[in-house]
Amino acid sequence: MGVYAIKLPDVGEGIAEAELIEWNVAIGDVVREDDVIASVMTDKANIEIPSSVSGKVLWLGADIGETVAVGADLIRLEVDGEGNVTAQAEEPQAAMPEPVAEVAPVESEPDVSASGSATDKPVDASPAPEARAVPRNGGASGRPLAAPSVRKRAREAGVDLQSVAGSGPAGRITQDDLTAFLENGTTAANGTKPGKNLQVEQIKVVGMRRRIAEKMALAKAKIPHITIVEEIDVTNLEDLRAELNTSHEGSRAKLTILPFVMKAIVEAVREQPALNAHFDDEAGVIHQYGGVHIGIATQTPNGLVVPVVRHAEAHSLWDSAAEILRLSTEARDGKAARDDLSGSTITITSLGPLGAIATTPIINHPEVAIVGINKIAVRPWWDGQQFMPRKMMNLSCSFDHRIIDGWDAAVFVQKLKSLLERPAMLFVGS
Repeated sequence: MGVYAIKLPDVGEGIAEAELIEWNVAIGDVVREDDVIASVMTDKANIEIPSSVSGKVLWLGADIGETVAVGADLIRLEVDGEGNVTAQAEEPQAAMPEPVAEVAPVESEPDVSASGSATDKPVDASPAPEARAVPRNGGASGRPLAAPSVRKRAREAGVDLQSVAGSGPAGRITQDDLTAFLENGTTAANGTKPGKNLQVEQIKVVGMRRRIAEKMALAKAKIPHITIVEEIDVTNLEDLRAELNTSHEGSRAKLTILPFVMKAIVEAVREQPALNAHFDDEAGVIHQYGGVHIGIATQTPNGLVVPVVRHAEAHSLWDSAAEILRLSTEARDGKAARDDLSGSTITITSLGPLGAIATTPIINHPEVAIVGINKIAVRPWWDGQQFMPRKMMNLSCSFDHRIIDGWDAAVFVQKLKSLLERPAMLFVGS
């Protein structure tokens, strides 16, 4: 038998290192060639690392959230044959500690004196410091051993993995173990009702979530936000949208409200170009753009990303709808190119039907404005003589108050209101 080291491969485009965001294996697992052993994240994409050989996992080279250099050992496997690592390299430097065996309590035994008589001197029954007791299926930290996919499924099902018996190596909980537990009900194995759940799970903020956290913190720390919320009557717009979708059903991309808002933004920044800009606060320079590159905040399984519809000023409603569909689909599938996720000059954010009455959007640094769409609801509207049911929607727009004065922000919002309430004006002169 030999030891085979799999190194972090060169993922191209000048990448020198990557962040480890997931292990798909644990020490003691047997993997086959081409099995995915880990996932890493670069500035450009998430990348799955397959095993180039079959073998048993001996060593893991990093913890989740750590940075690994290209060419560094990522994992070592015990394989048939000589392997590719010398014996000296096979030191137990595992970043993830192996499980500690359970320690049975020591019975108190009588002390036999030299004369052969027994005394009642008690024996210290506590385990040695280096041999701490841990849960039956836990690692040295007491956390149950399980793959990320198993943990996610357990969270969604509301199952505490401490209650699940693992059948894998070192008590590792498999998908089959979780399935068996769910099929047998949510009571403990001995049939008693579960007690209070006192577990506290520590989840390291890594990968996409860490990048989102850093960007949000940067935006809130550096940008003094001013937010304006305005009520918009979108009854006419919704009637027009429904008619256009019906007349082009099956032949063109379905129109949501987003292409109309994008077109309104294009018209509004034509009159106020200062809002279609980046502010480099380090250099004290504003970069004002002619092209309107609209970011669409999109929720994905990995977190919030902002794909960009470039040159929205040159798009028709249908072009914008098709591009939004393409970008959002690729973003959710994790296939969006780096160029599709950068370079926006103003951003739209929307929670769709989950949206609230109002929100306070955080500006996508280094932009200076963001437009938030809230949910559409039928509300009573007074026309001067009577109340009428109308489809109403609130816009929540935030601005960088260092660059955009309150008056200018209000003018921008009122322009959006005027265009969206009279959608025919979106097409005048375009």
